[in-house]
Amino acid sequence: MRKNSTMKNRAATVTRGRVAVVTGGLLAALALGSTAAFAAGGAHEAAPAPAAASATSAADVLQKQATAQKDAAAQATAKAKADAAAKKSAAVKAAADRAKRIAGWMTPTEKFTIGAGFAKAGPHWAHKHSGQDFVVPSGTSVRAAHTGTVVTAGWGGAYGNNIVIKHGSHLYTQYGHLSKIGVHVGEKVVTGEEIGKSGSTGNSTGPHLHFEVRTTPIYGSAVEPLHFLRTHGVNV
Repeated sequence: MRKNSTMKNRAATVTRGRVAVVTGGLLAALALGSTAAFAAGGAHEAAPAPAAASATSAADVLQKQATAQKDAAAQATAKAKADAAAKKSAAVKAAADRAKRIAGWMTPTEKFTIGAGFAKAGPHWAHKHSGQDFVVPSGTSVRAAHTGTVVTAGWGGAYGNNIVIKHGSHLYTQYGHLSKIGVHVGEKVVTGEEIGKSGSTGNSTGPHLHFEVRTTPIYGSAVEPLHFLRTHGVNV
């Protein structure tokens, strides 16, 4: 009996040991499985990182584009202001130049050869030459030597077709032998404005412009025209 009891006790102890081993193995397996599952889960959770990086990169690109557009707009605005300032400056200068030209004097034709001079004697004149001839081809533009008002525009006898312009008190200019008159009495003209075309009408030996500076609108009050023009800043 005692022997049997001892053997039964040993069998129970072995059985309990085996159960403990199996239980321990199961717990270890469960622990390992949980660890693997956690690791796998962690790996899956870390996957969105590239998407976040892409979003940041896109935001940077948009920010750079917005900055570039802002800079371009600022440059365009600055250029527009600079262009407007340049145009305004050019307009002011043009107005000043025009005002200076209107207030000044110039020769009655642009290109010419100096012909018979003032007070020259000869068979072509009843007394002496009353003006200065500017030799130019027929049809050359004749311009107002100074700003004023037309007081004569028509036939002038020996002067042929002629124009007289009043520039102020006791100051007139006369343009003779014209082939064409382009202004009328009472018309206001400015320095450099075309008033007619040169020709050879009246008492003339060939195409030229007869030019006089007078103290009255009629013959007999002329002064030396080249000297007058030079004293008024004209290079002639």
